[in-house]
Amino acid sequence: MPKTTLTRWIRRAAKAATAALALLALVACAQIYRNSGSEPLPLRYATSLRVASYNVHYISLRQETGPWSVGDWERRKGPLDKAFKFLEADLVAFQEMESHAGRSESQRNLTLDWLLANNPDYAAAAVGDVSEFPSTQPILYQADRLSLADQGWFFFSETPDVIYSRTFNGSHPAFASWAEFADRRTGARFKVVNIHTDYASRDNRLRSAELVTERIAPWIKAGETVLVAGDLNARSGDRVLEIIEAAGVTFAPVEGATYHFDRGLNLFGAIDHLGWAGPVAMVDDPVVVRRKFSDEWPTDHYPVVLDLKLAGDS
Repeated sequence: MPKTTLTRWIRRAAKAATAALALLALVACAQIYRNSGSEPLPLRYATSLRVASYNVHYISLRQETGPWSVGDWERRKGPLDKAFKFLEADLVAFQEMESHAGRSESQRNLTLDWLLANNPDYAAAAVGDVSEFPSTQPILYQADRLSLADQGWFFFSETPDVIYSRTFNGSHPAFASWAEFADRRTGARFKVVNIHTDYASRDNRLRSAELVTERIAPWIKAGETVLVAGDLNARSGDRVLEIIEAAGVTFAPVEGATYHFDRGLNLFGAIDHLGWAGPVAMVDDPVVVRRKFSDEWPTDHYPVVLDLKLAGDS
């Protein structure tokens, strides 16, 4: 190939590559813009119930420094407490609230202990001795507003009632915790199912959704009110949500990103969701709280907040 022809070809290729990179950057910017923005929390009503879902990422007890280490937790814990208080929620379903010690079981849960110590009006449901109850998906609730009636769990596994059983393909355990409450103010009774599915395996997610449906369908058929919360690792319209919707669950229309890579990068739509089945009405549109607290991201997800009106017994 003549030198002048080769030079022209290289220049054209370079221009094409530059144009392609510019287009990718433009698409990424458009995605970030489309999935960003933060609406203010709506006004509270005395008879509405404010629920939230929040993935707070595990802490590695074996690491003193670095991302998600004990040292990193010391930096994040103040902002996380501020974020929790900012929600003013009646209950918050948490995922990944774990102080991970490796293969050994540990009763330590730095995040849970911190939030309970700094928010005495709240109590924790879906917790217990870790040999009998997986306590990494607690549900914190306003103790003067709600009373706890029952709680339980099931793993996304061939043996769902065996604690810490691995998922359908043998990967790390994933599960649903649940708790039943009575509303002291309205008389309403309801169950909250707190879900965290496997982020890496779509097959695990689909089979987990099928198990959730299998477990909650009898409750819904019996006329119970069921709230569904959690990190489903699936966007609106995904088959994972459709499977749970088939049981009678309606998911709130959460718009924009709920996961941000711990960088405020809002590249894709919501994977954290809130839903309900039974005599429930949405009071306001759901809100994703996309903001820092004390100039820090408390975790790599944003909290999702929803105000609901539940039919009471009185």
